[in-house]
Amino acid sequence: MKEEFINYLWENRLLSKDLRTVDGESVQVISVGNRNYDAGPDFLDARISIGQTLWVGHVEVHVSASDWFRHGHQYDDAYKNVILHVVYCNDTELLSIPTVEIKNQFDESIYERYTGFVKSRRWIPCERFIAGIQQFTWLSWLERIVVERLEVEVKDVFSTLAATHFDWEETLYQRIMRYCGLKVNNDAFERLARLLPLRILRKHIDDPVQVAAMFFGCAGFLDQEFTEDYPVLLQREFKVLKSKFNLIVMPRVYWKFLRLRPPNFPTVRLAQMAAMVCSYDNFLSKLQAVDDLESMRNLFNVEVDTYWDTHFLFERPSKEKKKNFGATATDILIINAVIPVLFSYGIYHDNQEMKNKSLGFLSEMAPEDNVVIRRFEKLGVSACNAQQTQALLQLYNSYCRRRKCLNCRVFNAIKTID
Repeated sequence: MKEEFINYLWENRLLSKDLRTVDGESVQVISVGNRNYDAGPDFLDARISIGQTLWVGHVEVHVSASDWFRHGHQYDDAYKNVILHVVYCNDTELLSIPTVEIKNQFDESIYERYTGFVKSRRWIPCERFIAGIQQFTWLSWLERIVVERLEVEVKDVFSTLAATHFDWEETLYQRIMRYCGLKVNNDAFERLARLLPLRILRKHIDDPVQVAAMFFGCAGFLDQEFTEDYPVLLQREFKVLKSKFNLIVMPRVYWKFLRLRPPNFPTVRLAQMAAMVCSYDNFLSKLQAVDDLESMRNLFNVEVDTYWDTHFLFERPSKEKKKNFGATATDILIINAVIPVLFSYGIYHDNQEMKNKSLGFLSEMAPEDNVVIRRFEKLGVSACNAQQTQALLQLYNSYCRRRKCLNCRVFNAIKTID
């Protein structure tokens, strides 16, 4: 037996209707209380009738009654207002606090299904049943999950915001830089953004060569011999700028090219970011001003230096092709960088319109295409837009992978399926 399962039974009122304390008094649950995920009792502000007395206070859950003493609750003031102790096995007497032993007080088949899911070696535990979930259940759960995902993103944005001394433009810049990496180079791009802050790049925003020199120089791509004019120029400019701003150079080993399509090479992405920085002095303001998705996408349509029309790497000419952000790359940046920052900005400034607009953009965008989404599709779960694919990613990463089935509405629906 696991404590989280007892919490699940209590929270969802799945225990017997004829509950009694170990002393034989009748227990009527008026309100189970609010689940507490922080320190302290498991459920706060419950309302419970024990015998003829109505109690208002907290509920603590344990597998064994002796866990109360094992966890040291008898010394913790936070547990002084516990009015009921709910345990699977009453293996010791707990004075002054009514105790309910729930052994044989619930449907054992629920526990069997739960343990089967947790021990499952399938990609997700419920994959044999998931296609049978009612559409209404799915949609309502996905709507909740996408908000949960944004809440996680907001915490990350606020963490970056605090580190940048509440500079929203710098925060947006770091976020965009990270997601230029397409997972393979995310950490490298984020590291570079911290080594090369936007405030330094802005000092030379009117000189695209110098901005590019700082990007490529700090990334470690200019530490070699060149014969072509453009990289030689960047190298010369960077030598001066490095000394001027005491810039730090990353080891090239941080960057990965293996199994990447050439348009996604970090060299190409850095050229695009250099063009972005030079195109907009206040990019966040531009993003906030747009009212439609296409206008937002157009803001990423910047002109990269013509050298990259015939290169994916320095000193290696290739077939001529424009290296602007493609549609897929643009949408990845909007979904993972722009929308979380705009949504966070709306929360920070209590701007409901900005929050609604952010969610609206997600619902307008096409579904993302990745391994997780394709696996869900094979199981009969299709997403209509990016808002739903974001929800599915949150569902998989925070629930399915961690076998947190008890916290998922899908488990509640599946438990009645034969």
